[in-house]
Amino acid sequence: MDNCQQCIIKELNALKTLNDEEVSRISDNKTTLNFKKGDVIFGEGENINGVFCIRQGVCKISKMGINGKDQIINFIGKGNLLGQRSVICDESTNLKATSMTDMDACFIPKKEILDSLTHNSKFSMTVLKDMSNSLKLTDNHIVDLAQKSVKQRLAETLLYIHDTFGVDEEGMLTVILSREDYANIVGTATESAIRILSQFKKEGLISTVGKQIKIEDEKGLVRQ
Repeated sequence: MDNCQQCIIKELNALKTLNDEEVSRISDNKTTLNFKKGDVIFGEGENINGVFCIRQGVCKISKMGINGKDQIINFIGKGNLLGQRSVICDESTNLKATSMTDMDACFIPKKEILDSLTHNSKFSMTVLKDMSNSLKLTDNHIVDLAQKSVKQRLAETLLYIHDTFGVDEEGMLTVILSREDYANIVGTATESAIRILSQFKKEGLISTVGKQIKIEDEKGLVRQ
């Protein structure tokens, strides 16, 4: 079992505020998990009873709409915690998490998280700040859906994935999404997302190889 004391991933999230005793306790009680691309980490309505610390990979966070389609809310990658809201509120999850790449994560039991929240004010404050930032992003997403065009939202999504998760050796976005995923992110029909991506390609803003996308003109996407 990997030792949390030597893990650099914890320095990227609220776990960095834990003292040596708390880190040691978590190290003794955590479980290391591996997910394949497409695996459901947890679904809506599940009691997960702990928090996932993502060591490698990316997952998408989504919610089922009234039309039966998944609305993608956010992407969570390396260094982030997943599931802390359900643990703190002591309720089942209201979102679904699905791996977009192969993923490695450590599962920290609920008891260890709640003990640290109770006795470590720095940890509590950092977790609250992280949750507040997530709510701010959700607020911004709601405004974008109401006020920006589909073309603008799709351009911003491509730039966000590029800036947040990077590219591979060929310059392709490391997070590979289906056209339906892109449609679900920006709140439009799949056919509309396909049409706009084709338009971006014709204008030289992007290039594609199958599902893979490469941004060719960042400034051009910003101007959309």
